[in-house]
Amino acid sequence: MCGLTAILCLRGGACENNVDPQVLDRQMDESLELVKHRGPDARGQWFSPDHCVGLGHARFSIIDLSPAGNQPFHDQEETVHAVVNGELYDHEKYREELASEYDFKSNSDCEIVIALYRHYGISFLSKLRGEFALVLWDAKRKLFFAARDRYGIKSLYYTVVNNKLLVATEMKSFLPFGWQPEWSVENLLRKGWLWDTQLYFKGVHRLDPGQYLISRNYGAPEIGTYWDLSYPDKTTPCPLTEEEIILKLRKLLLESVKLRLRADVEVGIYLSGGLDSSAIAGMTAHLIKQGELLGNDSSGDISKMSCYTIRFGKDTGVDESDIAQRTADWIGVDLHPVTMDEQEIASRFEDTIWFTETPIPDVNGMGRVAVGELAHSHGKKVILTGEGSDEHFGGYPDMLSKIFLEPDLSYPPPPFEMPDSAKLFEVGREAIPPPYPSPASTKRMLNNSSIFSRVNSFYNLPFAPWTAKYAIDDDLETAFAEHFGAQTLANISEKWHPLHSASYQWTKSIMVNYILRYIGDGADMAHQIETRPPFLDHHVTEFANQIPPSLKIRYDPVNKVLREKYILREAMKPFVTDEIMNRTKRAYLGPSSYKEDGPLCQAVQRLVTEENVKRLGFVDWDQVQDHVTKGFRDGDQKCFRSSLFVAQLVVLSQRFGVKTATDIA
Repeated sequence: MCGLTAILCLRGGACENNVDPQVLDRQMDESLELVKHRGPDARGQWFSPDHCVGLGHARFSIIDLSPAGNQPFHDQEETVHAVVNGELYDHEKYREELASEYDFKSNSDCEIVIALYRHYGISFLSKLRGEFALVLWDAKRKLFFAARDRYGIKSLYYTVVNNKLLVATEMKSFLPFGWQPEWSVENLLRKGWLWDTQLYFKGVHRLDPGQYLISRNYGAPEIGTYWDLSYPDKTTPCPLTEEEIILKLRKLLLESVKLRLRADVEVGIYLSGGLDSSAIAGMTAHLIKQGELLGNDSSGDISKMSCYTIRFGKDTGVDESDIAQRTADWIGVDLHPVTMDEQEIASRFEDTIWFTETPIPDVNGMGRVAVGELAHSHGKKVILTGEGSDEHFGGYPDMLSKIFLEPDLSYPPPPFEMPDSAKLFEVGREAIPPPYPSPASTKRMLNNSSIFSRVNSFYNLPFAPWTAKYAIDDDLETAFAEHFGAQTLANISEKWHPLHSASYQWTKSIMVNYILRYIGDGADMAHQIETRPPFLDHHVTEFANQIPPSLKIRYDPVNKVLREKYILREAMKPFVTDEIMNRTKRAYLGPSSYKEDGPLCQAVQRLVTEENVKRLGFVDWDQVQDHVTKGFRDGDQKCFRSSLFVAQLVVLSQRFGVKTATDIA
């Protein structure tokens, strides 16, 4: 929910000396106007008397729909000010605990940020449960503070323009303040924006999940970490039985779903043909039967629970709507499909890139935007989703082989002979990119658990020859590994089981920078849908991380297959059909085969012209032409995705007004 913008004049650039307050007011309003899709219900802004600090907020009302919940929030002394994007659960508990020392003005969940900060200082972040991004200013201490939730469900970007620190939910909000975007060719070459904090625009960074930014006395910002994923020593025995793990995991997930059903607006479910969303739908129905409210619906009627799915067409090979329909029928709820034919995909191509600000060469983002539009038309404002399960329970094909790289010493060995390593890599091999050719030292750093080959496979751009000077001397996978830091690498190489190491890497790269942006919050908020992923609750994941690897991915000696998410399936058994229980994981991907003269090809060709490609400056036009032809005429998958990616970069170039990259140091 919501969009925020914040500004801080850094030391040596006092705003009263070089900025007209009226100009700054207008710039703030324009920055919020650019994200009005995120906050259509109210807009507010506050500046310090000297205009050296400013906070802006575009509100999407979910909890406390009254004007009292409008932001920015201020304490009673008018010294602490804050803007918050997201949902904070357990807010009633803290409201009750702090009522004697803080005068709450609203019933908004987000107002607890100031109360908690006044009581605990910056350690208040450990008290927050939910998905959020926030900025706080303490005038007495001259302390500027920003933070992002533990998983990066909500985005938060920052840059410096004219000696002013700018922080915002979306990068487009920087434009009114004089930001002139330039391509970071080096970052695009090394694909760093998929795993690093630096974006494909020069000088623009994002906070990593579980991080905060702090500036004291208008000084340069510093970055810190308040939370990170952790796993037990792989040699330490797990004290719980399988049944105990199942029951506790079930309890934690039901509690997580229960919290996320609370809203003063209508709530729905995104339902696919997979275990994760089916389990969310099943648990929701169970909780309604137990008397829990579905958002603002107090009827207790399960038939009023609406589910939404994407229908790509049976001939595409990626459509799951029939399975979703059978699950909805089993639960006893309505399923509303949005049909995504090629014309629908093509018509949403450009807007999807504008809203998500994420160039990912797949059309699944257009499907996510469309299903949000359908849910919005039905009056829904909150949707529960299934993101985060695969990362924490071993759901991806890339993770299957990791289970046998080392024995699971944390749990009793199975009463059967395990297959040898040669047979292991037969499992799901076609779905896994070949290993990246890295130095032996890097493989040792990551203990052979690297997922970089998957990151590297996202796009292969036909770069112009001059960009070779930006190629880093270091190995790409080595740079990927070193981003995690020495302490984490020590844990990966010595302490954690390889499956957990792979889970960590995936959560910190692909999940946060692709899944939660391109087919997550960025796409959802295009039509004012706040998505809540119950699997991404730190009470759930902190327990899930303690579960032995051999209970996450289980070898079936009878059928000679690996069963991903075994323990989760067992925990969710009461809430899903037998069909879902026994179904193999399939990633949410869009169709990738289109005719040469079809709507999507025409949309790509309108964007990928010689003029537009040369305006990018770093892409080879001759190669791109060839990729478009092979991608659509011949069905070459690499060329198809390359063509999509260039078209997406052109959209960013045009809508952001990005300078042409040139061969000038």
